[in-house]
Amino acid sequence: MPSLFDPIQMGDLALPNRIVMAPLTRNRAVGLKPGELAVTYYRQRATAGLIITEATQISPLGQGYLDTPGIYGAEQVAAWRKVTDAVHAAGGLIVMQLWHVGRISHTSLLPEGEVPVSSTNRRPNAMTFAPEGFVEVSEPRALRDEEIPGLIQDYRRAAKHARAAGFDGVEVHAANNYLLEQFLRDTVNDRAGPYGGSIANRARLVVDVMKAVADEIGAGRTGIRLSPMTTFNDTPRDSDPQALYNHLVDRLSALGLAYVHVIQGETGGPREPEDAERPFDYDALHDRFKGCWMINNGYGKDDAEEALAAGRADLVAFGRPFIGNPDLVRRLRENAPLNALQEDKLYGGGAEGYTDYPALSDL
Repeated sequence: MPSLFDPIQMGDLALPNRIVMAPLTRNRAVGLKPGELAVTYYRQRATAGLIITEATQISPLGQGYLDTPGIYGAEQVAAWRKVTDAVHAAGGLIVMQLWHVGRISHTSLLPEGEVPVSSTNRRPNAMTFAPEGFVEVSEPRALRDEEIPGLIQDYRRAAKHARAAGFDGVEVHAANNYLLEQFLRDTVNDRAGPYGGSIANRARLVVDVMKAVADEIGAGRTGIRLSPMTTFNDTPRDSDPQALYNHLVDRLSALGLAYVHVIQGETGGPREPEDAERPFDYDALHDRFKGCWMINNGYGKDDAEEALAAGRADLVAFGRPFIGNPDLVRRLRENAPLNALQEDKLYGGGAEGYTDYPALSDL
């Protein structure tokens, strides 16, 4: 039976273990680019089988939070190259998570004259962090059908830039009710035409994006993140999430992607939400997918090992434990205690609560 510490082939990448560092937004970008502290932060965590970066916007219109980085300009590519070089020098593998927030944004974060875009023009009851502090998100506009090919090209271009920056691959963020999931769910997507209505139409944008990215950098270096049951960002679940995600995973599997990364249940909450009308069968999704299956949401060593041994996953992503423990892989292997998390230093700031957590060798 596999353990967390066994190697695995994930598409084109040979991972030394099955412990993945989940994407973690830390709001420490400097001029929409990773700074020197980010180089240290990611290098410190290079013993993970795979690092997935913080969510990184594919275009200026994709930004939804203050001090988050992008991957659409030459200076951003150069800044990220410092990160990937440091991780590779430390023996690690790293992929970039590609992000467009859609309607979870504010006009003060976007190019002058722009408003957030989505599948709909309905505004959620959600907040974001802007230059003026926490604010309600701005009213969005629905993307026109003729704009969508350009959006797909933004994803393709971002993937190309990620490879130019030295990343080993990319993960497309289609979770937590950002733009791509705003197209997937019938509780948000109220449009007609080729990208609205039926399950196949609502899934079309995600599938088209994944085709474009896989065509650009290779399916074996491409993954996707999904969250079928979360209500994060004030977004109700789809009326039939099982049918929707069964269809989507069938289409993704046919593309030969390296992995699917699934947030089980509520993001940062229970894996089996009590308010769900009926249970969601994640194993049915897993059975439909030919590549590696990565699970996420509050796992510790014991339940992660149990999931691997039972064949419910191939990889397990750890988020918050990696914030406070740069040497998490060693700590899990040795059953060593974990550092306490500095909750008030999670978002924004400098080195404190970011790069100053001690490794076991420092104690």
